Amino acid sequence: MNANSPEAPGRIVLLTTSHRVAPGLLSWPAWQALHAADQVLCSDGAHPQLPYLREAGITVDEASPTAEELVDACAGGRTLVVVATGEGEPALTDGLARLAGTGRVAMPELELLPASYDLPGARLLDLVQVMDRIRAECPWSSQQTHKGLAKYGIEEAYELVEAIEEGDRDELREELGDVLLQVVFHARIAEEGSPEDGANPFSIDDVAAGIVAKLIHRHPHVFGDETATTPEEVKAHWLRTKAVEKQRSSITEGIPLGQPGLALAAKLASRARTAGLDIPLPPVEGIGYDLLALAVRAEAEGVDPEAALRAAARAYRDAIRETEGRDRRP
Repeated sequence: MNANSPEAPGRIVLLTTSHRVAPGLLSWPAWQALHAADQVLCSDGAHPQLPYLREAGITVDEASPTAEELVDACAGGRTLVVVATGEGEPALTDGLARLAGTGRVAMPELELLPASYDLPGARLLDLVQVMDRIRAECPWSSQQTHKGLAKYGIEEAYELVEAIEEGDRDELREELGDVLLQVVFHARIAEEGSPEDGANPFSIDDVAAGIVAKLIHRHPHVFGDETATTPEEVKAHWLRTKAVEKQRSSITEGIPLGQPGLALAAKLASRARTAGLDIPLPPVEGIGYDLLALAVRAEAEGVDPEAALRAAARAYRDAIRETEGRDRRP
């Protein structure tokens, strides 16, 4: 039988699967197509799905037919399922497209059938795998430590804030990726249990498990029996559960002193206000105390003093550039 046979042209099903989903977890339409097929083909003898297909009683022929051979094999109304490799089957699909384009071949029905789909967040698995390889094979990355990378975490966080304040969506997406990289990089280093980590190595899964548990515990109105209908009630829940977790002796505990000065002053003021403490400002004159007073005032008015100062600085920058432009004009 050849591709020009007048008999029924049959059907070709290209079955695609995601390597991010456990092998064997296929959709019901995929299993139906596999069981109903006259022949199942796969060009990759090491394809992770093959053991599960064979366990289900499906015979899989390890072959790499050309487009012409595949069309011939469908003659007479036969259905062939091709289990695609991780790269897809570009040579095969291109060949089928060329045959169809000639108009001289009775083409079988062609169907692309996704057998498994990526779940939301599945590409994070790719990031973990890429980071593993870079850590093992890159001369620079393999030598990095938590302390050595600390400055990059600060830089990426500031670049993320700038993208948010500029309203640049493309830049926001990129900077979120850069911040995420820092998280995965540090978790990968910690997994090795280096002397810097002491005797307490942990992995990215431990990081994710920790924040999942924290979020669930601090949102009893979502995952528990409590109720909250306003943002204020949600914040109250958060503060109560956090206080029980931390068992702190002072509301100032946990505030990083290395953060920018205005942000530090505003955070201290926020903690004091939330705790219902009326703390008078130190009666000392000087620029530092003037800035402290401004930061406290901004926090009380619901203004982020750091963001406000950055906005003012950007306006000042624009004024400088405008003046420079006038001075350069002939």
